[in-house]
Amino acid sequence: MLFAAGLGTRLKQETLNKPKALVEVVGKPLIQHAIEKLKNEGVNEIVVNVHHFSEQITEWLQKNDLGVQIKISNESKKLLDTGGGLKKAATFLKGTEPIIIYNVDVLSNLNVKVLVKEHEKTGALATLVVRQRKTNRYFKFDGQQRLVGWTNKKTGEIKLSRPVNLETTTEMAFSGIHVVHPKIVDLMPEDEVFSITDFYLQLAENHLIKGYYDKSDLWMDVGKPEELERARNTFR
Repeated sequence: MLFAAGLGTRLKQETLNKPKALVEVVGKPLIQHAIEKLKNEGVNEIVVNVHHFSEQITEWLQKNDLGVQIKISNESKKLLDTGGGLKKAATFLKGTEPIIIYNVDVLSNLNVKVLVKEHEKTGALATLVVRQRKTNRYFKFDGQQRLVGWTNKKTGEIKLSRPVNLETTTEMAFSGIHVVHPKIVDLMPEDEVFSITDFYLQLAENHLIKGYYDKSDLWMDVGKPEELERARNTFR
């Protein structure tokens, strides 16, 4: 699943008349970079959720055949947040294979095939790709890379899913890439709009939610103006 419904407010001038998914880096919109990345990793079916300038994304996808089957999960009437977006798209995601979730504003050379194999090997309900980088919000993991909590360094807020010695936890930043078992949909709340971060923290009380520590040499959140500019300068 490709999350492409965001408002792109951080990009300001770039998204005044188009969605973040159609912002370009080296002549290609972000949605094309993401689809080509997933296709190269062996993905042949992708669900794209849309909201902001949804008709532009739908039209672009209809005009550009990238060699994969695309289905649209339309949130144009109401933005459902990440958890709600996954829940709404659930009808397109039925089956037994792991579901790869990928943010449209991520540029990465992560080996997704290895990620999926690790996810299947551990039997986790969800595997979250995380990195060591500076940010305000971090997931907390125990010594077995099991999700145990979350913290916001700016506000000092801490949420714990399991009893743990905070001094022994590892704090890692989420990369906007995750793999989930399809049965996760059956555990979702009744709410229509909810954060997948909070959902993972709730699940971690009784289910195995793992961190995948990514050390690949390329990861950018180009939903940030400074990172978008860096990407454009790097990949000329």
